Amino acid sequence: MYPHFLGLEFVHSYGLMMALGFLLAWTLVEKLFKRPDLGNLAVAMILCGVLGSRIAYVIEHWSAEFAANPVRILYIFQGGLMFYGGLILSSLVFFGWCFLKREHPVRLGDLLTVTVPLAHAFGRIGCFCYGCCYGKVSHSPLAVVFPVGSPQYFADGRQLPVLPTQLFEAAALLALFALLLSVYLKWRRFTAGLYFMGYAVIRFALEYLRGDPRAAVGPFSISQTISIAMFAFGLALLVYEFAFDNRRG
Repeated sequence: MYPHFLGLEFVHSYGLMMALGFLLAWTLVEKLFKRPDLGNLAVAMILCGVLGSRIAYVIEHWSAEFAANPVRILYIFQGGLMFYGGLILSSLVFFGWCFLKREHPVRLGDLLTVTVPLAHAFGRIGCFCYGCCYGKVSHSPLAVVFPVGSPQYFADGRQLPVLPTQLFEAAALLALFALLLSVYLKWRRFTAGLYFMGYAVIRFALEYLRGDPRAAVGPFSISQTISIAMFAFGLALLVYEFAFDNRRG
């Protein structure tokens, strides 16, 4: 756990990793995909993504982390974001942009979703540096022990070996990014549907390994419930694009 980059108190590793992820994703859009005109959209989606992620995290972890000290809501660069909350809010911004600029949402979505797993992977590395989003207690050789003062320590009252689910997800996201990039470079489509389906599977599976407090919806966590809807949405996008291609042919 390295909450401060190189020991510098004013540089939070979590915020630094998020910034690096966003920078790499935007560079890919601007240089490789030749769309520098999307700068304003990228900034708006990033800001709303962070805001939505924080709101969702606070709602899910209110009793455990914020009820006793609500001012901690403002400590955003110390960690504590729920990705799905950011995805939902930034998606609203995206569709609003497409409506105003008369962009085809599926075509633009195919381009932008290629970069999302890359930025997200860096965010998960930031989670590991801070110690949030940790896994279940395990005596596996892969388990790690976060230090005194980590979210796991505060939750359990002692240090325990836990699975580094943050790193598991980061690795899976990088693999998803490699897949989406190869598909987009070859066909210039299908990646939006593949992204939503791919990340839904990754998140649904990893939720079973998470050890931090999780809000439930029936037999599933909130994130698993959203994953099911996200998979269905991705499948619908793929069906739409295949049907569109057939009509064109």
